[in-house]
Amino acid sequence: MTKGTIGILTGGGDVPGLNPAIRAVTVRALREGYRVIGIRRGWAGLVDLIPDAQADNSEHVQELTKEVVNRAGRTGGTFLHTSRTRPSHLPLSNVPPHLRDEYDQEINDLTPTVLKNLDFLGIDTLIPIGGDDTLSYGLRLHEAGVKVVAIPKTMDNDVPGTDYCIGFSTCVTRTIELTHSLRTCAGSHERFLVLEVFGRYAGYSALLPTMAGAADRCVIPEHPFEIEHLAELLSDDRRRHPSNYSVVLVSEGATMSHHADMLFEGEEVDQYGHKKLGGIGDQVARELKELSPRFNQGRRVNVVNQRLGYLVRCGDPDAMDSIVPMAYGNLALDLILQGSSGRLVSLRNGCYDNVPISVVTGRKKVVDVAKYYATDRLRPIYESFLRQPLFIMTSDL
Repeated sequence: MTKGTIGILTGGGDVPGLNPAIRAVTVRALREGYRVIGIRRGWAGLVDLIPDAQADNSEHVQELTKEVVNRAGRTGGTFLHTSRTRPSHLPLSNVPPHLRDEYDQEINDLTPTVLKNLDFLGIDTLIPIGGDDTLSYGLRLHEAGVKVVAIPKTMDNDVPGTDYCIGFSTCVTRTIELTHSLRTCAGSHERFLVLEVFGRYAGYSALLPTMAGAADRCVIPEHPFEIEHLAELLSDDRRRHPSNYSVVLVSEGATMSHHADMLFEGEEVDQYGHKKLGGIGDQVARELKELSPRFNQGRRVNVVNQRLGYLVRCGDPDAMDSIVPMAYGNLALDLILQGSSGRLVSLRNGCYDNVPISVVTGRKKVVDVAKYYATDRLRPIYESFLRQPLFIMTSDL
């Protein structure tokens, strides 16, 4: 006999720290007398599952044991796999064959099927780990009567209601490491170094490494920038540097004042309505090269241009993304043991806490430009850090 069954899934982009979170949930839950089921490929597992005791659903769900999670718990990525499936907005092409008779529209809401499959699996409480897209569907299920306790994850650190999301520390750590490594190339050739980093709507992953000394300047989604002004600042930084180079971090969602739209790799959108970002770093690099003679006595300055992308989300978690997921997993179990649901575990003002899951759709969490970003210098503002959270500008009061 068990106290019940807990389901756990990971959705959206992979980050270091997901496996430690799965491990923390599972080990504690088993010790408390629960059964734990891993749902594979995020929400897709609950869409594709066949609710038949004779069906082979090993592609969609996995029984979690201490042995399974201990092997994976020290590694990066997610051994449960992930997807950007959104069951409430599923294209016909993604509807499983066994459901085609029931769902035949161009866009379909498979929430009734998800609810049926949760019941088939006997899941009493569901723990989704993800960003605001993944967790917004968790809120949908909560509103439909499912017991949901959510854990925030995203490289951008932009889930509302928490100062910290799993994956952010490793993102910042890797960004700093890779930027310092690429300095040797920029310095050897006396170039501008342009690095495109994560950040669709929030610029934390560019601002924090710059604050830590990884870059001279950064441009973020919250403030459209003038490319001429950036070229002038970087040219001045370059002249002042002993090795005659300068560095700028460019958030993937940043925009130029003369071109207000974000840049994308293509026109295809995912099930949450997002196009794949990419290209602003390339554009900044091109325009800096063209503008450089204006600020360098007629001489053109070449550019080292790199998109960090998967390099900062791959591999093992750092210390923060090993410790915080452990705490978040245990916080989730605390809530379950208390009989609480519809909550998001969080870290606020240095203390672990929880907030209503509805916060994930209530607002956007972005950089407070007036407080933390000097728009004239394209740099973080350094003022009093007294009683600020660990990562300074990431509080969400």
